[in-house]
Amino acid sequence: MSRALTAIALVILALGDGEHTLNLVAERTDDTFVRGQADLSVGTSPVRLTVLDEDSYAVLRTLLVFALEGSTVRSAVLVATTAAEPHPRACAWTVRGGWLHPMDTADLQQAVPPCPGVPTVRREVYRAPALDQPHGD
Repeated sequence: MSRALTAIALVILALGDGEHTLNLVAERTDDTFVRGQADLSVGTSPVRLTVLDEDSYAVLRTLLVFALEGSTVRSAVLVATTAAEPHPRACAWTVRGGWLHPMDTADLQQAVPPCPGVPTVRREVYRAPALDQPHGD
């Protein structure tokens, strides 16, 4: 839990001010997929973090704990979408070795198109910042 909370805090700091949606998709070792989503509003003047739905945030946080721990999750991706003009911005991290690592932008670009028949929202894809991995936890 400590590692997951540290990771979420670093993601929030990396994203900065704005309205953010975090989506975590994980493939479990039993070949099923699980998903969590949380909507956040972040500001620095004054400092504030608003979680729009505590239950969805708890689900995302719990899934991240299992993804980072790794015994029941084969792979996981955390995508952050930030409301921005003229288009939302998106970046992502993959879970490897018990930590979040920036996802390749070409892989993310392929992952974010909507399903056929769903109205498209063009997203500006950028490389996620590297997150310093804590030591000793």
